[in-house]
Amino acid sequence: MTRSRMILAMILTYMIFAMLLNSVGTVILQSVQGFGIDKADASLLEAFKDLPIAITSFLVASWLPRLGYRRAMMLGLLLVALACATMPLLQSFWATKLLFATVGVSFALVKVAVYSSIGLLTDDAKAHAALTSTVEGWFMVGILGSAWLFAAFINADAPGDPVWLDVYWVLAALCVAVVVLLATCTLDERAARDDHAAGESFVDMFRLLALPLVGVFLVSAFLYVLMEQAINTWLPTFNREILHLPTTLSVQAASIFAGSLALGRLGGGVLLRRVPWFWLLSGCVVAMAVLVLLALPLAANVHPRDDMSWWNAPVAAYVFPLIGLLMAPIYPAINSVVLSALPKSRHAAMTGLIVVFSALGGTTGSFVTGQLFAHFDGARAFYLLLAPMAMLLVSMALLQRAVGRRHVLPGA
Repeated sequence: MTRSRMILAMILTYMIFAMLLNSVGTVILQSVQGFGIDKADASLLEAFKDLPIAITSFLVASWLPRLGYRRAMMLGLLLVALACATMPLLQSFWATKLLFATVGVSFALVKVAVYSSIGLLTDDAKAHAALTSTVEGWFMVGILGSAWLFAAFINADAPGDPVWLDVYWVLAALCVAVVVLLATCTLDERAARDDHAAGESFVDMFRLLALPLVGVFLVSAFLYVLMEQAINTWLPTFNREILHLPTTLSVQAASIFAGSLALGRLGGGVLLRRVPWFWLLSGCVVAMAVLVLLALPLAANVHPRDDMSWWNAPVAAYVFPLIGLLMAPIYPAINSVVLSALPKSRHAAMTGLIVVFSALGGTTGSFVTGQLFAHFDGARAFYLLLAPMAMLLVSMALLQRAVGRRHVLPGA
């Protein structure tokens, strides 16, 4: 019962951060329409959350076991609750930057704590992979809920109306509720603290970088997050400007991508028990490329209509987001592969590296795609995702080779 409550608290914490982290696309759209910010400036919002994630993870991951994983989650949620409260009170673009910077710092604490706690709550590689996929699957459900939650607060007749900022009162209340739940949970962290005292340190993150397994994994994680965040951040704008959907429908339609990620991630956890990870993920990447080549031409020559709705939206609004089904299994699978290959004493340091490179990938993907949106049309911007797809295939092949040689890794 105690273990189940802790897992529930971890899932709810992750879902709240999913809502906030992946609201960037919606907030960019609302900032352009409500605050009068241009697209190039708005694209920097991704950096305001991702760079703090990277910096904080790098600095705190090695000593987080001393603070305690449960306490780290509670601290992150409380900081975010305060930042959410500032949004409807200040109603400015700089408050949006402050919010995402706070979310970034807090998520660094939370992700290292959650991933490291998974190692404490499981006993073998299969159980680790299953719980990782479950937690990441519910993260995607949080993304799906975010699109609908934010859309519910947008004034369809006046999209720039600051009434949409009231959504942050709801998010602040959710943070406080989960803090209360965590306060009533227990998590045996003695093993993590003992392992930490025995040899884990800030320097261990640099030692991990010297391992071939870790190096090729980080490249794979960087490329994956680059693609996912590029799509997730700019899909609402793609729907609005290329497919000419109304603002509210543009945000809601982006939830198809989040829903696809959720289904694909939960389903991928089942498939990974039966299919070798490399062959499953390689097939997913190839299918992603095929879907891009089939779906984006459907976005060509779409004209604006006054009566646009779910029933008569362009086919591309439904087909392209299905790429999430194919992307979904990749991230939790490669994370579990590398963590299972390392002792639990190194999970916090390894998770720190995962968060750093994931954040850098997200910032790069959003910024580059935003610049392409500003200078070209959105369809061309998404076509260029074919390049990181090809590179991801190569990096995963190298990762498979490194995993096959993990018995020679020092400390593994």
